[in-house]
Amino acid sequence: MNCKNCHTELSEQDDYCKCCGGKVIRYRLTFGNLFEHISETFFNYDNKILRTLIDLFKKPEVVIGGYISGVRKRYVNPISFVALSLTVGGLYMLILNRYFPNAMIEMSSAGAEQQEVIAKEMVKIMQKYYSFVMILLIPVYAIISRLVFVNRKEYNFTEHLVMAMFMMAQFSLVSSFLNIMLLVLHLPSSILGSTSIFLQMAYFGYCYKRLYKLSIPSLILKLMFFFGILLAVMILCVILGIVMALLFKDSAFMQEIIEAQKATFEATK
Repeated sequence: MNCKNCHTELSEQDDYCKCCGGKVIRYRLTFGNLFEHISETFFNYDNKILRTLIDLFKKPEVVIGGYISGVRKRYVNPISFVALSLTVGGLYMLILNRYFPNAMIEMSSAGAEQQEVIAKEMVKIMQKYYSFVMILLIPVYAIISRLVFVNRKEYNFTEHLVMAMFMMAQFSLVSSFLNIMLLVLHLPSSILGSTSIFLQMAYFGYCYKRLYKLSIPSLILKLMFFFGILLAVMILCVILGIVMALLFKDSAFMQEIIEAQKATFEATK
């Protein structure tokens, strides 16, 4: 008998391959054992996904620090974890678009009717480029965190990338589920956007505190530095956006935004 995964020769008594670790399957696939396999994969505490999700809250320094130091089997690797969060995030966007079409518009426009056209366009862009934006934020966060901890030599830039992958994916997964639950409970959508920022700050701070063993005063200073740099990056992006808008001011999209701003100005007068 040979292993179906790596073709290593096995004895009849083997339950797992001694070469690749694959489980020896001796039965045909049925609906019952397929359901059992899915249940074990996603809902059993011993599986990697659930264990990674739970321990990134309970002890993020063990998950992230362990992966960096060489513990690679116990938890989901960061690239797979990011891929999972992108998949769930895509489903989250589809659910919002299908069942809560005004939720993201309300978050963006904060209830201002005159800004609704702009908000709708921004939502379309966000839905279209959600995965790209999230992937782009990972190296941005890694660069910022490396600058914040430039005087600490425990982790290099690549290791900060791993931190950003785990933290971004964890927050994206949890916030997607949480936002859907809150919308189902008919919580005002404008609350979600504002609280999300503070929750992200709190979670990132918690992870950095555990990883670097920071005191509370030191953590506050590091967080202020982190989000100060992030704010500067956002302002730079706004400036670049204005420059791009001036360069492409004759496009249909920009003309629609200009008309919306004129309507806002007239309504204010």
